[in-house]
Amino acid sequence: MNSLSNDFLSHPKITPTHYQRLAFIYVRQSTPKQVAQNQESQQYQYRLQLRAQELGWTVERVRVIDSDLGFSGSEAAGRSGFQELVAEVSLGHAGIVFGYEVSRLARNNADWYHLLDLAAVFGTLIADNDGIYDPRLYNDRLLLGLKGTMSEAELHLLRQRLDAGRMNQVKRGAYRQRLPTGYLRLPDGEVIKDPDDQVRHVIELTFAKFEEVGSAGKVMRYLRQNGILFPRRQSAGPQANQLL
Repeated sequence: MNSLSNDFLSHPKITPTHYQRLAFIYVRQSTPKQVAQNQESQQYQYRLQLRAQELGWTVERVRVIDSDLGFSGSEAAGRSGFQELVAEVSLGHAGIVFGYEVSRLARNNADWYHLLDLAAVFGTLIADNDGIYDPRLYNDRLLLGLKGTMSEAELHLLRQRLDAGRMNQVKRGAYRQRLPTGYLRLPDGEVIKDPDDQVRHVIELTFAKFEEVGSAGKVMRYLRQNGILFPRRQSAGPQANQLL
């Protein structure tokens, strides 16, 4: 916790203009499993609020955006928190944006550079666990660009490893593809229809209704109007294997 203190005290890049604006803390973890099991990372990100206060922002002028917990940073779509952050920067409300590291903010260069461009235009600082950067300064912009590129490359390498591991399982005949709702795999590997009568009935009804009306939207309206809930067996996260 103290490793950042010296970097975040009386920093020369912070001006009175920055203090007139808000400090935003962006908190993100990639999956529901990480949110549930990796509490230390989450707590460390929340502690960035203390960094903002050490720098001179009052508690009332520090905002935490944590609505993207459990969402991948590979793209901005579906990340309402990141979109909110971009909006605050573009409105000139943000004096500084804190993220534990660049990969917390974005793992996609298009999203990352979009944020940097806006931060440069509106004079918003970016802070991570290594220091504070002003995107208007050439050296800072260069370093932030390199960090973004490395973050995106890291995600690519992670995907490569996952794909390689999956292919090794395929070659060994040990790979088990995730089944759609309505099917279950027995311990011996045999795939069967879900033994839950209600699950089977709703799925059969859905296909029958689609054949009748010819539109997924009309099927959804039919289910909604009749109060019929469509089942889903959660495959991962805290509710894994539960019927939702």
